[in-house]
Order: sequence, then C-alpha cells, then structure tokens
Amino acid sequence: MSTITAQGEKTLVLASGRAHPELAKEIAKELDIELLPTSAYDFANGEIYVRFEESVRGTDAFIIQAHPAPINEWLMEHLLMIDTMKRASAKRITVVAPFYPYARQDKKHRGREPISARLVSDLYKTAGADRLISVDLHTAQIQGFFDGPVDHLMAIPLLADYIRTRVDLDNVTVVSPDTGRVRVAEQWAERLGGAPLAFVHKSRDINVPNQAVAKQVVGQIEGRTCILIDDMIDTGGTIAGAVQVLKSGGAKDVIIAATHAVFSDPAARRLAESGAREVVVTNTLPIPPEKQFAQLTVLSIAPLIARAIREVFEDGSVTSLFDGRS
Repeated sequence: MSTITAQGEKTLVLASGRAHPELAKEIAKELDIELLPTSAYDFANGEIYVRFEESVRGTDAFIIQAHPAPINEWLMEHLLMIDTMKRASAKRITVVAPFYPYARQDKKHRGREPISARLVSDLYKTAGADRLISVDLHTAQIQGFFDGPVDHLMAIPLLADYIRTRVDLDNVTVVSPDTGRVRVAEQWAERLGGAPLAFVHKSRDINVPNQAVAKQVVGQIEGRTCILIDDMIDTGGTIAGAVQVLKSGGAKDVIIAATHAVFSDPAARRLAESGAREVVVTNTLPIPPEKQFAQLTVLSIAPLIARAIREVFEDGSVTSLFDGRS
C-alpha cells in the first residue's frame, strides 16, 4: 500500500524527491507503506518536471527531500513537489527536510547580505507547505522563520547512544567546536553520564567561506577520549584542525560526531587523515562511495523521522520522542 488510513478516513501519503531515495525508502519501510509513485525528470535546459501518479486529494502529505550538492536543484524540485501537492488538493502538506537548506545563512554578518534561511522558509510556505520537519537545525532560531508548526528533531540520542558503546564513560570529555554550541554540548554531556565539557576557541574571517582556524582548547582533555561534536561537516577543515588541537593538548584519542555529512571536497581525505579514531554521522544526506573512508560510521536517521511523521499524522507528541526536550 502507498497510503495509511486512520479513523475518520484520514490518509497519509509519503512522497520523495530524487536527491536521496535510499533514505526515503528506509522511512517508508519503517512506516510499513510504499512511496507515492512519482514521475520526475529534467528537461534539456535544466527545468524540472514533477507529477504524482496517484490521487492525493484530501490526504495528509509528507514530502521528503535531502539537499546535497547541487543544493539549488534539489531545493527547486522540493518546491515543485509541494506546489504539485497543493494543486492536486492535498489537505495538509508537511515538508520533511532532514538537512535544512541554507541553514548557515540564518543572520546578517554584515550589511547588504540576505538572510537566506528565512527566504527558504518563505519559499516553502508560498509553495504550499503547512508544516516543517527537520533534523538538527544549524541554529534553533530557524524554527521561527517558518510561519507554521516546525518539528525540530534531534539526532543527539541516536549518536550518543552509539558513542556510549565505543568509549569508557569515566574517561570522556565532550568538546564543542566553538562557544556557540556549548548548549548542545551540555545535552551531549548529559547523555554521556555527566561528562565534563571543553570547547575549541577558533577564529573565522567572515569574508572567506568554509574556513575557520582552531587555535586552542579550553577544558579538561589531557589523557581523555574527546567526543568532538558538530551539526554538520562541510569541507572538514575546521573539524580536522580541531582534532589536531585536541591531540596537541594531550587528548588520548578523538571521536567526531556530527549529524549532517555534507562532505564537500576534500572533506573525506581531511577526515581520514585527521587522526580521529572514528567519524560518526547520520544519513540525512547521501554519502557516495568516493566520499566514504575507513573511520566512517553512518547511522540511519530513518527510524526517528518515521516516528515523527507518525506522531504528526496521528496528532501525537513529537516532543515526547526527546523526553520533553525538543
């Protein structure tokens, strides 16, 4: 079946873009349904065509799309799918964007800059979205950009539960890559039995993209296993530099944990050569074979997203998935 029907003839349909079909299939399997049959292709000039092959009239529609490179192509496809659902008379449309596009551009660093993350929310709303589900937004304030309910899912429980099996909890320090993610590091520390915190002091030139310099670490790391956490890894330069700072500061070993594996070149090489014992990420984004390496561990986010979709569909509580902390 490609639908789920609840009491009162309420019907769920799950549709997916072409960016990460493997994740969509995993989510559909968790929900025990089939993906909505969809036709999508590109015209010779790059225009995208989308059509759903079954009726969606009156349904509770969830549209999944990952946003790897080329991000603009997949964002446009996502918007077209939302518009298609609206014009096909879906009753409610929920955008499922595990990796929220343009999330890093959530504020103005200087004059005459856009707030691109807000624009993306406006585009989703204009296209016809009623609700948004995403995982580990770059900053929580992005929830306020969308004019409607936002379910902000957290990968911390998934990642931390795995990390617990890989370390001695009595000898662990949670390390934030900068002062801005200390609050997230505190949640990690709680999950790891009250581990001490540290953070890496780094500098960034706002005129140079994808570049920050890790300078020194503040906190107790000597002789300890450091869990270096972040929401995303793009080119890997910052996180690889932080590993070197931690090693130079006396850390016994380092495990990197991040939700979104953007992995723009040369991230795979940098991470493989960084000296980290393991790099643990989720599959919110596809990771092609050429970007995989020996130390990489990929955990599936599909069960979490599927549970959130079911809670939304059944008018349950998404917050309950995180012990009231979402």
